[in-house]
Amino acid sequence: MLITATENLAESIGVAPACESMGLARSTLYSRRKEAKDPKEGAAPRPKPPRTLSVGEKQRVLDNLHDDRFVDKSPGEVWATLLDEGIYLCSERTMYRILSENEEVKERRNQLKHPEYAKPELLAKGPNEVWSWDITKLKGPVKWTYFYLYVILDIFSRYAVGWMVASRETASLAQKLIRQSCKKQAIDPVRLTIHADRGSPMIAKTTAQLFVSLGISKSHSRPHVSDDNPYSESQFKTLKYCPGFPDRFGSLQDAVAFCRSFFTWYNTEHRHSGIGMLTPEVVHYGLAKDVVESRKKVLEAAFEAHPERFVRGVPMPPALPQAAWINPPQKALVDRKKLQ
Repeated sequence: MLITATENLAESIGVAPACESMGLARSTLYSRRKEAKDPKEGAAPRPKPPRTLSVGEKQRVLDNLHDDRFVDKSPGEVWATLLDEGIYLCSERTMYRILSENEEVKERRNQLKHPEYAKPELLAKGPNEVWSWDITKLKGPVKWTYFYLYVILDIFSRYAVGWMVASRETASLAQKLIRQSCKKQAIDPVRLTIHADRGSPMIAKTTAQLFVSLGISKSHSRPHVSDDNPYSESQFKTLKYCPGFPDRFGSLQDAVAFCRSFFTWYNTEHRHSGIGMLTPEVVHYGLAKDVVESRKKVLEAAFEAHPERFVRGVPMPPALPQAAWINPPQKALVDRKKLQ
């Protein structure tokens, strides 16, 4: 009723005085007028301006924009080029409107896309099932000189099954090391998978041919994803953070001598947290159960001597590793947490 009374009063004294006298905001009056108006009886559709391009003219503009010589040029460049050739189709802004109407305000040429690389998921339940290999640089005697350390690692036991220091990084040297390591370990090719990143020696055709000839499966990391090769990266960190690692090596012979000492220690003395604080050699050659049983006996004896010192009962040594994963699937992660 208030709206109607205000409307009637507005016809004689105007909208502003009527709203003021009735205590009604003008915005409310205008809003109610708009709501009451039937949409079907609204204003007539806006007529097309006489300067609007016809459907055929718009298509001609699109055809020119799609032309091979203009496919990588902006509408401004297309407009200027056509103008220099004595052709005027429309303004630059109109070209953008036409492209927008056709959802083409973007790169119009076909784009090369990087292929989608599958995430490698590798499982090793014992030694010589999955090897990981990589190459790292060792600084030489002067700036910008390097030696190259090739290392092949068993991901289950963390045992370095092969290594080599060379003055260059080549596929032929890598293949030589792989062949020698396979022979030394007397591996079953059907069971073995060798994983690496995408360095040039790793993806070389000759390396792939070597794997085929040996019957070995190959696996590669995704580009720029260091987490896909965690065992080799971790081993290189252990190498370069060990106390005796020098800032530079005086010669190739110095680098070989250091690595010989390091890998002897790493395989036979270094107790690795990822394999129950056992050495890689013990796990790789199947001696882990005996070592764990011996540890149990020592801990049981310690408990019998001083049970009051062990508030949680008989202590247990770290468990033997059951499996080693590269990128475990979600279900494996859940199972691992349950075991912990």
